[in-house]
Amino acid sequence: MKPTLTLTLLLLVVQAIAICCVTSVAAESPVATPAEVRLTGAWTVSVTVPGAQSVAAELKLAGPEIVTVTHEKHDRLPDFDAKTTAGWRKGVRLKGVIAAECTVEGLLDPTSVVVRAGLEPAAKTFQRGIDYEADLVSGTVGRLPQGAIAPDQPVYIDYQHTKQRIDSVVLNGHHQIVLKKGTPHASMPEPPALDAGQIRLANIYLPTRLDALSKDHVFPILETAYPETTANGSSVAETLLPESLKKLQSGEPLKILAWGDSVSTFNRYQSMFVERLKSRYPNAKIELVTEAWGGRNTGSYLSEPPGSEHNYQEKVLNRQADLIVSEFVNDAGLSEVQVEERYGKILADLRERDAEWIILTPHYVRPSWMGFSSQQNIDDDPRAYVQGVRAFAQQNQIAVAEGSLRYGRLWRQGIPYITLMENNINHPNVNGHRIFADSLMALFPKPE
Repeated sequence: MKPTLTLTLLLLVVQAIAICCVTSVAAESPVATPAEVRLTGAWTVSVTVPGAQSVAAELKLAGPEIVTVTHEKHDRLPDFDAKTTAGWRKGVRLKGVIAAECTVEGLLDPTSVVVRAGLEPAAKTFQRGIDYEADLVSGTVGRLPQGAIAPDQPVYIDYQHTKQRIDSVVLNGHHQIVLKKGTPHASMPEPPALDAGQIRLANIYLPTRLDALSKDHVFPILETAYPETTANGSSVAETLLPESLKKLQSGEPLKILAWGDSVSTFNRYQSMFVERLKSRYPNAKIELVTEAWGGRNTGSYLSEPPGSEHNYQEKVLNRQADLIVSEFVNDAGLSEVQVEERYGKILADLRERDAEWIILTPHYVRPSWMGFSSQQNIDDDPRAYVQGVRAFAQQNQIAVAEGSLRYGRLWRQGIPYITLMENNINHPNVNGHRIFADSLMALFPKPE
């Protein structure tokens, strides 16, 4: 029997969220009547566009493409590290499954790995568990010290893998439903570009090796953009960032410190933010300073002694910034009580120096780390840290730039959020940083 799963796609009206004492009203989605998508087979979907001129079609998708790699040379294999829980660190990374500094889980065919000593047919074939070990989920290979692979011996590895892909169900200019195939990519597949007159109805996401599609792979288009809020009365900046806003408008020098972890080291979102501020406020004279420490959090800064490279007093407080923008996805393990304690200290320090503060709520990270089994229906961030930041900010009248809210709604735009991560874990690409810049700019009023 063919699996039949109906996805009833109704426009969702989201209640407004009032944060930082600013009342807002959610804008309506521009998608008035989303398409209805139904799985009719392992690789087939039935699509119906309701309405006065209803149109329907059944489409067949191609499964994930198999890539065969032969004789991938590695000058040496490191010893396999069975102790680390990070699969991408256990050995050498197979090139076909690399995502930035990590690998993408589930792309490698675990039955396909062959490790040889050379290219000639008679070259020795090494044995897994004797000569080498492999993490077949993450796609890493390392030698075993007691085996036949010498520490500096080149090896040649054959294997098969897939790549991720996003296909789009499209309504074309002739009122026909067609399928557009996306370009495969190991970590950051993008939906295919549309031609003039085409409307995207749904995206189909192929994340790893698959035997069949499921409902979690079908992303109907429920929104074409994040529903920006309309403030009733003052903007967040007018209420909570009055001195920074005044300087932007008047042309007085404004010093902004972007303070964060590895995400901030890329210097992307903060540069976008400053350029957009200059565009919105032509008189603005902005100095941007970044203080970022990869793999660390606010507690790391607070623990550093005087004279160290990342001492909190010297590198954050002594910068005498007018506006601090803090980004710490590495704080996401904090409880609400811990947020209150640690951020309370930071707030007291900043207010003693008359500095204004924007807390940027973090992006979503690897689904398993978030506790997600799907990348759909994930509007609400489950992390206690994010809830703690919102409560702390509301209680203490601090501006919050809601990166988290925007990431939580990407699925409504047909975008699996993990495809915005360069390392397939927690480092946003340029589009991901643009979401942060959007959330920061939403705090500032547009000149009339």
